[in-house]
Amino acid sequence: MKKFIFNLFFSTLSLYGFAQGNVYKQETGKFEGLAMTPPMGWNSWNTFDTNIDEKLVKETADIMVSSGMAIAGYKYIVLDDGWMAKERDQNGNLVTDSIKFPSGMKSLIEYVHSKGLKFGLYNCAGTKTCAGYPGTRGFEYQDARFYADLGIDFLKYDWCNTSGINAPEAFSTMSNALKTAQRPIVFSLCEWGANKPWEWGKPIGNLWRISGDIAPCFDCEDKHPGNWSTWGVLKIIEMRKDIRKFSGPDHWNDFDMMEVGNGMTNIEDKTHFTMWCMMASPLIAGNDFRKMSKETLAILTNKNLISVNQDKLGIQAFKFSTKNGIEVWAKPLSDGAWAITFLNRTEVNKKIDFDWTKNPIKDLDFGYEADFSSTIFKIKDLWKNIELGTSKKSFTDDIASHEVITVKLIPHSTN
Repeated sequence: MKKFIFNLFFSTLSLYGFAQGNVYKQETGKFEGLAMTPPMGWNSWNTFDTNIDEKLVKETADIMVSSGMAIAGYKYIVLDDGWMAKERDQNGNLVTDSIKFPSGMKSLIEYVHSKGLKFGLYNCAGTKTCAGYPGTRGFEYQDARFYADLGIDFLKYDWCNTSGINAPEAFSTMSNALKTAQRPIVFSLCEWGANKPWEWGKPIGNLWRISGDIAPCFDCEDKHPGNWSTWGVLKIIEMRKDIRKFSGPDHWNDFDMMEVGNGMTNIEDKTHFTMWCMMASPLIAGNDFRKMSKETLAILTNKNLISVNQDKLGIQAFKFSTKNGIEVWAKPLSDGAWAITFLNRTEVNKKIDFDWTKNPIKDLDFGYEADFSSTIFKIKDLWKNIELGTSKKSFTDDIASHEVITVKLIPHSTN
């Protein structure tokens, strides 16, 4: 009888969360179907660090709507590290910084929602966040209920101060806590790629970071005290090999928030945005909308490139070839078309002369093929928004240093 009672007790407990007095039936796994295309929005960290406040968020939301960014697909306003007080309250609850957010976080979230936008917050799997605020370790279910009560739509979950923690288990615990709290919240795993989240993250999160933090430079590595680095655009693109097969609808490789508008040249910004679109990365802007130039806005809202990023097939591009400093990247699209990007990595201007008929394109990971001997494709320049003839003729053009030329190949007829 004692054995029976003991087993019954623990069988009953297994149906419920242990942490912080959770009284809901414990659910497992992420909310499915929340990110069938890469999420688009804005995050505060790249430009503002922890210097965030209520006024910034409201102004950003207003501009996201008035500038046309919301119509272009940008929906999420995500507050990164620094939104909370330095200590939890006497009941262990997270506390919003009342100086930065005098109206309260719930009121701010309601304001963002009133604009037709979605709202996200940040926390960390460790004991403290990267900036030293309260982390979630040991408070997962309590914090998940807090987020659900606030009405957030997105959680970025970082990986600082995690000594001794198992990454898959830590992120699974938070994922299960969010599911148990019963509010659909996009779960963004910010694990930096050290523990290969692409191999285990699909049932846990909707997207996962593949690298350390991005830097506003084209091809650099900035080393910091403590044996960590921030990375330039090209460095992140090249950082992980053979992981594209793990990415797709509702489980994205995340190449980090964008640095478009944060100090690179206009050409480099254009290339940065293009490659994030080609890689099917979440498009999370990281610039100050209040100071955004017309050129930056035009890059971030280019409909042709956004359609490549948001293509429902959800396949990440692959590097098809490299010749004379020119890389050719290919991305199959859902309508049988292809997006092709020519990338000039060099410091000098180059000429492109690409014979389609001599370069059949095969996607070995997903089985797609562009056979130019059997199919003729119409060609459209996606940045200039002009038609360029067909694949019967070699593609020739001049390409500046660090520039991209992106075309769409549209099936036209058979040979």
